[in-house]
Parts: sequence; structure tokens; C-alpha cells
Amino acid sequence: MNLAFIINDIKTEKAVYTTVHLALAAHRMGHKIYLIGAGELAYTTDGRMSASAHTVKDTKYKSSDVFLKVLRDSEPINITSDDLDVLFIRNDPSDDQNDRTWAQNSPYVFGQIAMKNGVLVLNHPVTLPNSINKMYFQHFPEIIRPKTIITRDQMEIEQFFKEQKNKMILKPLQGSGGKNVFLIEEKTKKNLKQIIEAINRDGYIIAQEYLPKAKDGDTRMFLMNGEPLKVGGKYAAIRRVNANGDIRSNIHAGGHPEKAKVDETMLKLADVLRPKLIQDGMFLIGIDIVGDKLMEVNVFSPGTLNLMSDEYGVDFCKAVIEAIERKVQYKQTYGENVDNATLAIL
Repeated sequence: MNLAFIINDIKTEKAVYTTVHLALAAHRMGHKIYLIGAGELAYTTDGRMSASAHTVKDTKYKSSDVFLKVLRDSEPINITSDDLDVLFIRNDPSDDQNDRTWAQNSPYVFGQIAMKNGVLVLNHPVTLPNSINKMYFQHFPEIIRPKTIITRDQMEIEQFFKEQKNKMILKPLQGSGGKNVFLIEEKTKKNLKQIIEAINRDGYIIAQEYLPKAKDGDTRMFLMNGEPLKVGGKYAAIRRVNANGDIRSNIHAGGHPEKAKVDETMLKLADVLRPKLIQDGMFLIGIDIVGDKLMEVNVFSPGTLNLMSDEYGVDFCKAVIEAIERKVQYKQTYGENVDNATLAIL
């Protein structure tokens, strides 16, 4: 199959990113792969999506570093939706929220065109724009979420702080990777006004209940087709342990990965998410769990899947590509009789 990945920009992509490892897995399995930057999409006069894409020849690559270097150094070629079986949207909108706001939505707009052209688009491009910020998280059942308010009003945040017994988390509504996440408590409340003003510059603020277990880190788990991703009896899940003195457990914010013990509580929590994920056509997502609460749902470009593969000695990326292969077979069999949102979650 011909499989294209939409990323933010080939220049900023890194060899450790999950998207690169997914593309490498697909290449090793004999598929034609393309990487397309969010600013390299276009619309043709005959109504097709087109793109300036980077690809590689049928060469074996031992590492993601070499693979990405060849992709980055390759001369871009022009392709259209006629050349593709699958378009996998894997950009991170928060990376473009300051300097390239126009690039945040372009993958979903052009993804919808590709879908109309008969391309299987993952995750479903019609519902993805609804998830462009953390408000999507609030659509899941309240029983699995920490107590939360979303506002720009300082007085509301101060009142919430009192209700939470002078301990809470503040973070921007739009963002990822642990950017601008603050723990506010008695000894730091003197800085509350300045922190609110700083986050307010980028939009709305999430004020969230502090979970004591968060000091021990969180667990990132992948869900595929609405269920925990599992290969060889091992779940695609990893504990992300905070760096000393840091409330964030994100890997590129200083956290480090450890093997995770997936228990019944986590599996039940994941099962509660399933109906909404199926409804929205969310093929591959990452969820972050602290105790019995869901902290975040990442439907765009969740990372660490390659780290999980290394940790457990199984190839989770290959399993994802195999799932996409089955979807393409379904699409070839049923044609337009099965819609994109349904195929995305089968």
C-alpha cells in the first residue's frame, strides 16, 4: 500500500519520534511511504489533495537516524490523493500555535479532501478538529477525570484553589509535552497572579485537581481500534517517572521510562473510553493515567511507542501497520459502503 504521514515539518522531525518509527516499520514491510509537512499540502483544480512529499527508495535501513536523514535529504516529489491508499495525520497542532497558526488546521482540512477522494484517513479528519485542544478531554465521563475548570477568570481560579485545599495544577488549554504546567500550592500561591497572566497570553487556562499519586509519575498507554494495544501478551504501556522536583513526567521534559504494570483499574478506565473513541473514529491514541484517573487523551501524535517496543522486546509499530493493512483490505472489499469513521476503528 501507499501510506503518507502528515507531520509538522520534515526539518523539525526527530529520529526518536514515533511517527518516524511507524514509517520505518511500514517501509520494512514493503510499503511505499511518504512524509508530508503540514505546510506542503495543496488543492488541485480537479478537486484532489496534492502534496510535496519526501520518500525513500527500496533500500534497507538499519536505524531510524539513517532513515530520517535520507528522507530529509531527498528531493521532494509531487503526489496527489490518487497516489495514496492511506493518509495518517500525525502532526502536533500545539507546536504551531505561536508561529504557524495556519498550519494547525491544514492537515484536517486537506485530510477531508483526501477522504472524499477515496483515501483512508486516520485518525478520522472530521472529528480531529474537535480535539485540537484539551477540551476534548472533558467529553469523557466525569468519573474518570480529575475535578477541572476551564476559564480565563482569575477569581474563578482562586476560588477553585480554595476548594482544592490550596493545591492544584494549572496548564494551558492548548499545548502538549508538559509545556507551561504548574503546581500551585501554599508556598507558591504568591506567584498565582503572574502564572495566570502568563498562561492567559496563549488562551484559556485549565485548573485541575492535584492527584497525590502524580508525584510518582504516570502511565502512557496506547489504544488502537478503541482497545489497549497488545502484542505477544504485552501491553503498549510505559511508566513515565518524573525527574527530581518536577511535576511533569513527559519524556522530553526530563521524565524517564520504566516498564508499566497494567492492572484491572487501567483496563477498566480504557474500556470506559471505547464508545467515544469508536464514535469519533480514533484509530490510534495515547492516554495518560494517574491512579484511577485519566489525565490526558492525545489523539494527534502520541509518542513513546518505539520506547515501549525496546522495553518489552516486541514490535508495536509493526502491529499498527498490520492493523492499517487490514483496513485497506476492508476498504477494497466494501468500497464506499463503509465510511471512513467506521473503517478507522475496525
